Amino acid sequence: MAKRERRWVWVRQLAPEQKAAIAAACERVIADSLKPRFVLDVSPDSSGPLAIFGKWRGRKYSFVARYRDDSGAEFDAAFARLDHVEESLAEVRFDVMWPRHTGQWWRLHSSVTLEEALRLIETEPLLRPPL
Repeated sequence: MAKRERRWVWVRQLAPEQKAAIAAACERVIADSLKPRFVLDVSPDSSGPLAIFGKWRGRKYSFVARYRDDSGAEFDAAFARLDHVEESLAEVRFDVMWPRHTGQWWRLHSSVTLEEALRLIETEPLLRPPL
């Protein structure tokens, strides 16, 4: 069996103002689309998400849902992620990632613009928070 060759690719870091602009666009999608559709009932016995928010971790922006378990403890679970992969002359590009039940992240869409990635998160069934 042949051994796969690993290649490292240099990706330029996003500037703080770029990260802030990307986070603002993601927060608009969360507030305008995701929260009204998925955060419906925040009573103590509800089983759906209590809140949806986003956060940066390095060059990755995660969409996270907060849940409450049976004991009343709250926990966070990421349901989609944008990985910054390249920066062309025209725009920043991302891989749209999905978390499998194994804890591994899988790439669903490769090298898409921010607008396309946000549209995919709004419409793709795999990229929705579990209810």
